[in-house]
Amino acid sequence: MSGLAAIIVVTGTGTAVGKTVTTAAMVVGLRAQDLRVVVAKPTQTGLLPGEPGDLHDVCRLAGEVETHEFVRLPLPLAPDAAARLAGVQLPTVAEHAARLAEIAGRDDVDLVLVEGAGGLLVRIDAEAATIADLGTELNAVGAKVGFIVVAAAGLGTLNHSALTVEALRSRGLDCLGFVIGSWPQDPDLAMRTNLKDLASVTGARLLGRIPAGAGRMSPAAFQANAAGWITIT
Repeated sequence: MSGLAAIIVVTGTGTAVGKTVTTAAMVVGLRAQDLRVVVAKPTQTGLLPGEPGDLHDVCRLAGEVETHEFVRLPLPLAPDAAARLAGVQLPTVAEHAARLAEIAGRDDVDLVLVEGAGGLLVRIDAEAATIADLGTELNAVGAKVGFIVVAAAGLGTLNHSALTVEALRSRGLDCLGFVIGSWPQDPDLAMRTNLKDLASVTGARLLGRIPAGAGRMSPAAFQANAAGWITIT
């Protein structure tokens, strides 16, 4: 398949590192570049039907944007475990990739943001395929795919970040760079050192940092500031 819009997968060094707020900030920044953005979440866990999820938060912060949630599971676990315990058959990673490629093939879409679940090697189907495998499948259908990795600020993040980049590169997947998902007003010594060392340790660019508490901003304040938090070119 040719003529697909670019796809950026937002993954993390772990869970609760700020992927959703980072995704919302990216929507604001990409729209400031006059790009037509669609946001997709292949698997959402820990919520019942009708409850506001990650894509709701993206729209709340960034403003209305087209979103697609493929699968929702009630248990707050990794997708494969949540589906197994709920007795649900998950779509395969190849099926997820086909749906994303269909969106990316539309004439009215310039870029698709895909928010992952947890970290890069979280299993998202019953065949033990991961977020990384989703990138491989997207490459196989002709999509131009890059990964942005959201990392924590504190002690231990250099190791987690380096492992994530190594896993991407071993699969031939492109790491576009890192974002610190929650940067406090008064960072400690480890945080300040990590900020300085992250690019050299991982060999990937530091694209920006999200202020701690950004997810609690008013939509107006978020949209007025978010484009300056991350550099996406």
